[in-house]
Amino acid sequence: MKNQAMRSRARLNVRRGDMVKVLSGKDRGKTGRVLRVLTGKRRVLVEAINFIQRHTRPNQRNQQGGVVEKEAPIDISNVMVLCNKCSQPTRVGRRQLEDGTRVRTCKRCGEVLDR
Repeated sequence: MKNQAMRSRARLNVRRGDMVKVLSGKDRGKTGRVLRVLTGKRRVLVEAINFIQRHTRPNQRNQQGGVVEKEAPIDISNVMVLCNKCSQPTRVGRRQLEDGTRVRTCKRCGEVLDR
């Protein structure tokens, strides 16, 4: 339990809206935009990545029912942020600007990732 609490307090480098590259799994090499970050579970939902098939009954939203394909979350350690400037997967650094705001930066080229 203690180990889980420590992991959940760790700072996450990926935010909603970031472009990421998948490092491992069946979708390795693909890129997509982060739709949602599940911080407690350390997982991310990436657009058009890790599709699963969900068998659903007919209901108000889906009146026909059947097999529905949708994205499933993947572990945050399996994705890497893409830099806007150099378009390469990069580690994320942190820097404080002159006006006192903290921003995320690209470790490769030094470009500010937060816009």
